[in-house]
Amino acid sequence: MITYAYWFLVIALIAAVVFFVGFRMDAWKATFVVSAIILLTGWGAYYFHFQQIFVKKWGGVMSVTVPDGQRHISATWKDENLWIENYDPEKNICHFSEYSKGNLLQGRVQIKNCNPLMPQE
Repeated sequence: MITYAYWFLVIALIAAVVFFVGFRMDAWKATFVVSAIILLTGWGAYYFHFQQIFVKKWGGVMSVTVPDGQRHISATWKDENLWIENYDPEKNICHFSEYSKGNLLQGRVQIKNCNPLMPQE
């Protein structure tokens, strides 16, 4: 819910700029520039800072896809970063992947000959 409120606030700021600067002051070039700056700043702040904070602390929305051929085992938070464990049954490797803010510092750990207690096919 907090994610939707954040984007509503960003869009409301852009709408206010369009109304006051565009319609009232008839400065459409400035309206476009300021609106683009607000949108890019809002997107950058969300992607590089707020996304995982919203998900962890206030029930935000985030989606992670398990790679093809792997099975999901677990997920946990370490500080502000999400760590996900997947298992690749073909190679018998467990993959620990870190999802950090903005995906800038992604750690990856592979455990070879991993044998999680999963049913064998």
